[in-house]
Amino acid sequence: MTFEQIRRNEEVCALLERGSHNLDVLGFTDHSEAHCLLVAERAAYILRKLGYSDHDEELARIAGFMHDIGNAVGRTHHAELGALLANDILKQTDMSISDRITVIAAIGHHDESTGGSRDPISAALILADKTDVRRNRVRTKDAANFDIHDRVNYAVTGSTLKVDTEKDIIALNLQVDESICTMYEYFDIFLTRMLMCRSAAEMLGQKFRLTVNGGKVL
Repeated sequence: MTFEQIRRNEEVCALLERGSHNLDVLGFTDHSEAHCLLVAERAAYILRKLGYSDHDEELARIAGFMHDIGNAVGRTHHAELGALLANDILKQTDMSISDRITVIAAIGHHDESTGGSRDPISAALILADKTDVRRNRVRTKDAANFDIHDRVNYAVTGSTLKVDTEKDIIALNLQVDESICTMYEYFDIFLTRMLMCRSAAEMLGQKFRLTVNGGKVL
């Protein structure tokens, strides 16, 4: 079972499409296939930079692409729901039981309300998902209708995630327009996620650093 096969899997794509639609109706920022592709590649990048195997990278890509399929069923407990759906789908493939459990465990533990990193795959998924902060995740076009999540994401004009193996640091570097969103508002929304990233980085033997407009924040 390869990432490309999962990426083209009809059921996975249909679940992602439905989940994205559901969250659009509820007023959430983008959780579409584009978000999941970014998370998949970012998770693989983190493990690649840290010297993990090609196989681990592939599992991270698969978990990253599938991580939000549970939104098709409901937003509450979407991580756990997604793990159950992923298990049913992956059972129909030639993926080994060990690899399947690794993928569904990562999916099931990626949400900040109930999850946390348990192994390198889940840690990479958490870091990739929680650092996807960007202006084009905002679906609402009228700024007058922005809620705090829209405002925080729209305020981010630049975002990069870098792994510095010499300093053992995974750094999220943001450029934020503070006329749109104050740092207080940013942390009101993202503090729990950033702390989750710190724990995930520690699971990988790294430190997590957040810089905003060139200054270290966390």
